[in-house]
Amino acid sequence: MTAAPHPATELLKRPTRADARRNYDRLIEAARAAFQEDGGDASLEAIAKRAEVGIGTLYRNFPTRSALLEAVYAEEVEAIAAAAQDVADLPPWEALEAWLRHYARYSATKRAISEELIASLGADSPVLTICRTLLLDAGEPLVKRAQEAGELRNDITFIEIARMLGALVTAKGAGDEEKAKLFGVALDGLRVR
Repeated sequence: MTAAPHPATELLKRPTRADARRNYDRLIEAARAAFQEDGGDASLEAIAKRAEVGIGTLYRNFPTRSALLEAVYAEEVEAIAAAAQDVADLPPWEALEAWLRHYARYSATKRAISEELIASLGADSPVLTICRTLLLDAGEPLVKRAQEAGELRNDITFIEIARMLGALVTAKGAGDEEKAKLFGVALDGLRVR
């Protein structure tokens, strides 16, 4: 029995031919790296060059900049949602901490993409709405499970944790070591001893 596709997957138009799928995947990977490095200023030409495809191939797969942003964002969300399933068999606190580390890496790279998508599509666009639901569906059970086990403070929600960690990992002026330290302090503050 195959798993049902994520709702975000259904919004994306992934090619089915192997060669076209390879180009699509290369474009997504190149765009992800370019947006991580350059934020919203990454050019489509640079992304196509990085993916080692022509600009026409990029536009065949993603007719607009927004379409590319949507695809990168949705793929990132699908990966973080899948990571929640990967840690589900761990003890409650370990599962939550492992997933929050995945989530923090995701948060560090998604801000520029989400801000540009909100500006071009609106906060209530179908892709953003579905992606928010996927993140909630992935994170909330881990939070509730850790709270029920008495390992996570009961006075905090997944949304509050996500906002706090998102702010930490995207803090301007803080280096990677400082961000990692702050992340650890935040996790310690969430845990019931």
